[in-house]
Amino acid sequence: MKMDLSNRIAIITGGAAGIGRSIALELAKQGCKIVINYHTSQIHADTLIEEITQFGGIALAVQADVGNIEDAKRLVQITLDTFGGLNILVNNAGIVADNLLLRMTEEQFDKVINTNLKGVWNMCKVALKPILKADYGRIVNISSVAGVLGNAGQTNYSAAKAGVIGLSKALAREVASRGVTVNVIAPGFIETAMTQTLNEELISHWKSSIPMKRFGLPIEVAKAVSFLVSEDAGYITGHVLEIDGGIVM
Repeated sequence: MKMDLSNRIAIITGGAAGIGRSIALELAKQGCKIVINYHTSQIHADTLIEEITQFGGIALAVQADVGNIEDAKRLVQITLDTFGGLNILVNNAGIVADNLLLRMTEEQFDKVINTNLKGVWNMCKVALKPILKADYGRIVNISSVAGVLGNAGQTNYSAAKAGVIGLSKALAREVASRGVTVNVIAPGFIETAMTQTLNEELISHWKSSIPMKRFGLPIEVAKAVSFLVSEDAGYITGHVLEIDGGIVM
């Protein structure tokens, strides 16, 4: 099913690579004007802009650390100055700093919470006014099954991703009467650079735990985002969509 998002304006944080890259490409193909936020991946961002431009899409790359409120404000202001508004926010930026709790440092905890949870709060806060002013508004926050199930060695990451779910549900209640939807996607194991760092033994272990016996593809997450930001999903809000091959089932 092709979603028509012609002339909608979207920010995708962490949009230069992995899942974010697939989301940016998919929304651009549906007609969105895309602002790709990246923190350090400028080469990936520039390559993606070129790819979107080649098929006739419109995209802009903006460097910003979403965990910094001033950077978040600058990202949104550049979007408004360039495109004149904002309709869609996809909070995808995320990092990991895994360790067992007894070995995890306070710095590892703070770093992950700052990007993965406070970054979502920052972006929602600064983007909300222009989204409410627009005639169309959608927010999709990318969580993780780690925020639903928990994951050993990821107390920081699981806490942040669970926090994203609570934040999203609260915000969904705040803005529902204004016609803005806020939803969450919780991916399981998706084939990205992050999962490619796992050794073969771990990959085999996790695949055997997944009812569908495979990792997901970034495009499978992107297609779900495309649906949730479309008019067809106008009566869905505060929902957590797990894209995980059944691992949470």
